[in-house]
Amino acid sequence: MTVVFSAPTYAVHDTGRFQLDGDASSSTLGTPPAVDDWDKVCHQYGPPGTACGSASDTTGSTAGLWTCDTSRNTAASCTLNATVFTGGGSKDPQLLSSWNWKDGAGGLPAKDNLVHAFAVRYSLTPSATCPSLSSTCEVIYFGLDRYDNSGDAQNGFWFFKGKVGLNADGSFSGSHQNGDVLVVSDFSIGGTNSIITVYTWDDSCTATNKPAGYCADANLHTQASSTAANCASPTPNTGDPFCGIVNANDGTTVPWSSDYTDKSGNNSYLKGEFYEAGINLSSFGLGGECFSSIGAESRSSTSTTATLKDFVLGTFSQCAPSLTTQASTNGTVTPGTAVHDTATITVTGAATPDDATGTVDFYLCGPSATANPDCSTDGTSAGSGKTLVDTSNPANPKDGKSGANSDDVNTSASKLAPGYYCFAAVAHLTNYDSPGRFTDSSNECFRVKDTSTTTTAQNWLPNDTATVKLSDGTTNGTGTVTFSLYENGSCDAIGLKTTFGPITLVNGMASTNNTSTYVTPGKTISWRVTFTPSDPNAVGGSTSHCEMSVLTINDDTGS
Repeated sequence: MTVVFSAPTYAVHDTGRFQLDGDASSSTLGTPPAVDDWDKVCHQYGPPGTACGSASDTTGSTAGLWTCDTSRNTAASCTLNATVFTGGGSKDPQLLSSWNWKDGAGGLPAKDNLVHAFAVRYSLTPSATCPSLSSTCEVIYFGLDRYDNSGDAQNGFWFFKGKVGLNADGSFSGSHQNGDVLVVSDFSIGGTNSIITVYTWDDSCTATNKPAGYCADANLHTQASSTAANCASPTPNTGDPFCGIVNANDGTTVPWSSDYTDKSGNNSYLKGEFYEAGINLSSFGLGGECFSSIGAESRSSTSTTATLKDFVLGTFSQCAPSLTTQASTNGTVTPGTAVHDTATITVTGAATPDDATGTVDFYLCGPSATANPDCSTDGTSAGSGKTLVDTSNPANPKDGKSGANSDDVNTSASKLAPGYYCFAAVAHLTNYDSPGRFTDSSNECFRVKDTSTTTTAQNWLPNDTATVKLSDGTTNGTGTVTFSLYENGSCDAIGLKTTFGPITLVNGMASTNNTSTYVTPGKTISWRVTFTPSDPNAVGGSTSHCEMSVLTINDDTGS
């Protein structure tokens, strides 16, 4: 839905934090008064050593930018005619891959030559002058100065969620993300024309009014527009969601005067050479968006298909998605104990950033015999294209937290060999710049170590001893004895295991010396001994009773 503002509803110029008063100096408080202006932004966010006209930083800003049109091919500051657009594809509805630039070429009308660009963001407490449906009121103020005031100016400001830069071959690096914000303004030198239109990048828009009426062009979704967007209107707008203003008088102070000289040789602004504006992001439901880069552009008109001319590009606060990972265990596991990795994307740079969306590829490195392997490159797949989902509990798609899990590794069906292993993760985000490959030897590594089991099994070698006495009970018998071993309790032939002997009695005694015949555990065993005298004419032979034992063996089955 497109909103055309004829009556104000939200206030961006009277929050009391930043001056939208048509000059860049905090010492001129303006109406309504506020504490910060661009001299403080310059001091806090400008290049070190820049004379900014203030020794103070801003009051609690969360992000900022102050930069000039510096040539990519020289270290000189604020090079005139540096980094200008070239080529027919350099238009706002086009992909950044279609944009082209050239350096130090000149040829632009002086009024379209930009010198500086600046922006600052605040997270304010919601109030009547800074309303919001969330816990903070997110506002961004932005501005530029130009080389000459010989004609009205049409300008645009891109707020890119991703990092955008310049390649040496004249192309742009980075890409548009849904939610990028474009503010296009048309302000006359005196401010009588004060038109602002706010767009967001929306790749569902295919052309003007297609598929919906809010589509201003391919990829451009109209959020709001106003033909009375001057912050200094005769009846101050007490509730404007956006407004802009140009300096109304010649001789307006330039806080960074040593870094600015206009076409006429002035170190102060002629009327209309300075422009500033602000937007309450929260009023459009954009308070959760964070921005990495900002580009100020001069344009041939406010049309979405306008030819883009000069630009100043700079880094804002990092809209920084960071990737961390955590293995389900960092310890030692046995083969067949499943382990997985969890990747978490955390987005910072705004109070309520959208969760990162996209996919994650996981890798497993190892095994290494003695230490955690380096998983900064390579590895085998542990799950590819894993979809990022909201990981908050309760669910919250606006806290910048999402995650994905790898496949299980070291499963019972696919056991890993013993050794040290580490995971790595690579995220492919669809709504932010993708962070690099991530691995962490503290949280992403584990060890597979096999176990051993020791068991014991007794081997019982039975032996027996026989004593032979004659009838007087004291005289030792002489001769031999034969030992019969049975695996039953009755000493009958069916249970005969083996025999030992004959063994000669010594002092009436004899013993077996069994070293090879084992008794089966759980069997009842018995012995019977047969005595054969050396003089059978003098002494008769004898046979012992059946000597029975029950053998119970409790083996160790492992530990």
